[in-house]
Amino acid sequence: MNNLDGKVALISGAARGIGAETARLMVEAGARVIIGDILDERGRETARAIGGSSAAVIFHHLDVTNEEDWSAAIGAAMTRCGGLDILVNNAGMFLGKGIEEASLDEWHRLCAVNLTGVFLGTKLAVPSLRERGRASPHGSAIINLASVAGLVGSQLDPLYSMTKGGVTLFTKSAALEFARKGYRIRVNSIHPGVIQTDMGQQTFVSRARNIGTNDVDEARQIALLTHPIGRLGTPTDIAKGIVFLASDDAAFMTGSGLVIDGGLTAQ
Repeated sequence: MNNLDGKVALISGAARGIGAETARLMVEAGARVIIGDILDERGRETARAIGGSSAAVIFHHLDVTNEEDWSAAIGAAMTRCGGLDILVNNAGMFLGKGIEEASLDEWHRLCAVNLTGVFLGTKLAVPSLRERGRASPHGSAIINLASVAGLVGSQLDPLYSMTKGGVTLFTKSAALEFARKGYRIRVNSIHPGVIQTDMGQQTFVSRARNIGTNDVDEARQIALLTHPIGRLGTPTDIAKGIVFLASDDAAFMTGSGLVIDGGLTAQ
């Protein structure tokens, strides 16, 4: 199950959190992984922790808003690993400000990371993914990190919701375009609930500020109560879903959104 033997994956924003855990599980499943991130030292530490002295994990500096960085990271996959089978557009940011409070510069930065980053990664990886997809029984794969905030409204950050809604529909549209062109590239999205990561902690701080208490523990409890399953998510919960979508076990899935949210959107 979820076998990635011989596959090569590039994961953006993989120095920590969901991206780092995805890299770890992909290596366990047999893949070689390029960790891309702007956090250079943290990224190198993560690569060492996962791969040790082996060549199974490579760190490459990657600012997802920069076209040259993407080209260099994809080039590293080609020259050092022989190709690219899997792209995980994981890098993202959370603003935590309302419509009236956010500045135009903050909005532009949010769009640059959450939308432009996904567009650039997809656009520039397509030639490599298409080439490897021709030789694979079920093609290559792109997995985009969206959010439950890309499916339902967000009280905390409507602008974040706007960007993740864009990722949700871009995923479906890209899947249809590549199918129309005969590319063997599956494109799917993941929609996490509240996950216990640095970004998840940012949502607690924002919620506490927005309800006027500045009590982060209370905000965390409120978030917990929105998850019927009785707990918040972990990076492993989401990483397992990403590995599944990257594997041939998801061979008949494209243009789909995998919701892993502890029941949040079932209400």
